[in-house]
Amino acid sequence: MAAPQGPPDLPPRRGRSPKVITVPKIHLPGKAVLAAPVALLLVIGAWTSFYQVEAEEVGVVLRFGKYVGTTEPGLRFKMPFGIDRVQKVAVRRQMKQEFGFSTPGATYRFQASAPQEQQLEMQMVTGDLNAALVEWVVQFRIDDPKEYLFSVRDPDETLRDASESVMREAVGDRTVDEVLTIGRQEIETETLEKLQALVDKFAMGLRIDQVQLKNVDPPRPVQASFNEVNQAQQEREKSINQANGLYNKQVPKARGEAQRQISDARGYASQRINEAEGDAARFNALYNEYVKAPAVTKRRLYLETMGHVIPRLGRKVILDEEATQVLPLLNLDNLQAPAKR
Repeated sequence: MAAPQGPPDLPPRRGRSPKVITVPKIHLPGKAVLAAPVALLLVIGAWTSFYQVEAEEVGVVLRFGKYVGTTEPGLRFKMPFGIDRVQKVAVRRQMKQEFGFSTPGATYRFQASAPQEQQLEMQMVTGDLNAALVEWVVQFRIDDPKEYLFSVRDPDETLRDASESVMREAVGDRTVDEVLTIGRQEIETETLEKLQALVDKFAMGLRIDQVQLKNVDPPRPVQASFNEVNQAQQEREKSINQANGLYNKQVPKARGEAQRQISDARGYASQRINEAEGDAARFNALYNEYVKAPAVTKRRLYLETMGHVIPRLGRKVILDEEATQVLPLLNLDNLQAPAKR
């Protein structure tokens, strides 16, 4: 067989001569070959030797997986090449867990459970064997990052389980009326104290800030009847408050008016008694003087009486019994003047 032939030589293009490109050979010395890995290691070492801790975080440093310390916010140094690893924990951020509902847009992964589990979380049985739908929120902070990371395998899920357990215990110790109305504050306080004690017992490194009940409702099939009962109770309380307000307005007013009339009567009685006593004392004093000198007293009384009576009689002319001439003594014009008016 004939040997295979290569591609035929193509004739050069008209007007152009073929170009020959030569590649120069590169000769690397041995030191340059060794310097490249060393430089790469230095760059990697410098890159892995520093880390940044944000303002609301602390850095938990692990050396070969063992805890060696906690660093504050800022630019920090650590052993390079994976010898030191840093886990950042947000200790200055308040986080919350929601039970029975969920808020859209949450960034905390354990803030709410799956939708199918929320219905189971909110269904509870009270102490008098009635059902209630309870929604609540637990707000907490990471108090000890070392305990938070290494004491419990999954502290966030453990906190959710502990919160649900304590809340069910608190609700189970009360009647449905207490859970729905007057016992909400007591349930929040009791749950907060028991949950904090349980967290401390497990050494989870958390501090519970607040437990708040959101919506507490009866089961949905009886919500309409329960709302009617609540409305009737509210109207009853409203009527009682209105009656008490009217009572508080009218009764004090009537009592004040009665007290005023009593005071007026007492004042009038005191006035009349004092006047009677004064008249009696005056009469007694006059009588005592009369007994001492009857003639003088009669004359004085007569003169005083006439002094009060005569000025009221108008213009009068008094004559002696023996007077015989009247006209020369009278001014007829002056006496008739009042008649013309």
